[in-house]
Amino acid sequence: MTMTRFQVPRMDCATEKEVIGRRLAGVAGIARLEFDLLDRLVIVHHADEATALATLAALRDIAMDPVRLDGQARPVAGERSDDHAGHDHAGHDHAGHDRPAAPAPAPALPVASERRALVLLAIAGVAALAAEIVGWTTGREASAPVIALAALSLVTGGPKALGKAIVAARTLTLNINLLMLIAVIGAIAIGQWPEAAMVSFLFACAEVIEARSVDRARDAIRSLMVLAPDLTHVRRDGQWVEVETTTITPGATIQVRPGERVPLDGQVRAGRTTIDQAPITGESLPVDKAVGDAVFAGSVNQQGMIEVEVTAGAGDTTLARIARTIRAAQSQAAPTERFVDRFARWYTPAVVLLALLLALGPPLLAGEAFRPWIYKALVMLVIACPCALVISTPVTVVSGLAAAARRGILVKGGVYLEEARRITLLALDKTGTLTEGRPRVTDVEPVASMAAVDVLARAASLEASSAHPLARAVTAAHHDPLLAVADVVATEGKGIEGTVAGERLGIGSHRFAEERGVCRPEVERLLERLEAEGKSVMVIWRAGEALGVIAVADTLRDTTGEAVRALHRLGVRLVMLTGDNATTARAVAREVGIDMVHADLLPDDKLALVAKLADDHVVAMVGDGVNDAPALARAAIGFAMGAAGSDTALETADVALMSDDLRGVPTLIELSRATAFALRTNIAFAIGVKVVFFALALAGIATLWMAVFADMGASLLVAANGLRLLRWRR
Repeated sequence: MTMTRFQVPRMDCATEKEVIGRRLAGVAGIARLEFDLLDRLVIVHHADEATALATLAALRDIAMDPVRLDGQARPVAGERSDDHAGHDHAGHDHAGHDRPAAPAPAPALPVASERRALVLLAIAGVAALAAEIVGWTTGREASAPVIALAALSLVTGGPKALGKAIVAARTLTLNINLLMLIAVIGAIAIGQWPEAAMVSFLFACAEVIEARSVDRARDAIRSLMVLAPDLTHVRRDGQWVEVETTTITPGATIQVRPGERVPLDGQVRAGRTTIDQAPITGESLPVDKAVGDAVFAGSVNQQGMIEVEVTAGAGDTTLARIARTIRAAQSQAAPTERFVDRFARWYTPAVVLLALLLALGPPLLAGEAFRPWIYKALVMLVIACPCALVISTPVTVVSGLAAAARRGILVKGGVYLEEARRITLLALDKTGTLTEGRPRVTDVEPVASMAAVDVLARAASLEASSAHPLARAVTAAHHDPLLAVADVVATEGKGIEGTVAGERLGIGSHRFAEERGVCRPEVERLLERLEAEGKSVMVIWRAGEALGVIAVADTLRDTTGEAVRALHRLGVRLVMLTGDNATTARAVAREVGIDMVHADLLPDDKLALVAKLADDHVVAMVGDGVNDAPALARAAIGFAMGAAGSDTALETADVALMSDDLRGVPTLIELSRATAFALRTNIAFAIGVKVVFFALALAGIATLWMAVFADMGASLLVAANGLRLLRWRR
């Protein structure tokens, strides 16, 4: 299966998306279609080159002016198959797929063409208004002057809508363009030329204004993506030269001057500075950077000049991955959007049928005049358009996604933005989530005839092969050369065994030590005392005899308490799922106010608990995206902490908290509730306007141009209400 991308400049909104979908449904060999409205892309998954060529021809056939971005049917250069390694969730689907690292921007209308279109629209408006005035003052709506003015308005303002209506008719798509064409033809047929002209003009105005409203939401997302500079100073042959950022590869050394944006991800190799990482992590305060610290593309160097060793090319930076994720997120239909689409699919044909019955029923059954009933039916057709209903959801969801991204909360799709408001239980890993994740050794207690320094030396040497945070803490506490180690065997979630300087040793958790039978009464008393102090403990043993106990402590994050209090205010219960011992876990839980604690858990245990809790709650899970991946996948929403520094976390979770700040969870829940309120308000308002105008149409009060004006006004109001989320504050 291969993928080909087509840029479709005329794909402005869901209306064109439906037309394209219907037309391509008849092309053999297409396995799946994706639509990226942000960059006006149609992404086709297909079997062979013949299908790609047939797709191009089909898009041209419906006048969409497609541009094929791929030279042939193959993945685009620079794409990575693992960029979107999604995972399945109970209750929803999250399938990953390849995404272009830097797709071409959505084409804008040339300034001259746009100016010409606006001039023609202005002429159409003046002519339509003049036709209304002449028709009203003379009482003759089909006189030669009125027809001439109306025709001028239709010719200058209607061709674009006419073309779209013809395409809709050819693809059997009953959308707003086709309804408007029927209304205009019907008005002309019954001699209402001024009405026909005004309907055409107002509809053209509505399309322009709605397109700009949607573009504003698109621009809010796009502004997050165009942050890295195009040119970069790189060291070549001992000299600093300015080159295109896209040509720089990992390992190169670049220079970032004060006031410049960091062009690529990397590590500081020389200099000190302060960097504003808000575009990436959402952190409100600048962060100090020194040699060895990581920096991210798109962040702003505020003070000193630094030299940076590049760790990722332009297509693989954290910023590029964020861009890919946001593009994928905004192109996925949220639950409310899917509901509205299904509703519109049945609602529009039903109203068309009702209008037909209204036009023909009274004249045929009751002998009444055709003209007034046909006019009422035309009004009903115009107001029947679900445009306000359809446009309200994507604008609102995209605005919500942009508001979250600006706060360093990367949401993988509208489904998770909407689902977050329903969270009733939040499962939290301890290490790296509630705590800093950088534990340090606090106690080394020998329990045999061995000095503390020798106990630590053996423990550090054995733990050196492990990447576990506790193992790294033990190794970091020992400053002398390590001893020789061989035959290492690790037991996941418990500990490690191996031969150190000729001795067979083991080190691991309290539970692992008990399994190995080395916890004598004096060892148990020592373990209980240290665990009661909230410390994580490890036992090191040799030949069934404990040599010593090492205690490690982690510090709580500064923001943990505030995040827990905010979640409680929102009515969310908290449960800690940790592999640490129960005593330590309960000590941390008491300190911050966690409701429930489950300790001594392996990854599979966490998965089983999340599945069990999901029977009675909407469960979200916060973890590091690696060890907690199974539980993150099973939860309704998986949150990854510190995703800016972890490829796996960014790709695994449904929501990535780009900075190590748990406060992002209550922020997203509140934003989700605000988004849901905006969606409900928009839907209720759009339907309410239609109900009112249906009544006015039946009463003979509403006119065609009033119906168009009402529909246009409703569309603008719901779009504006959705765009308010861009300025959302907690």
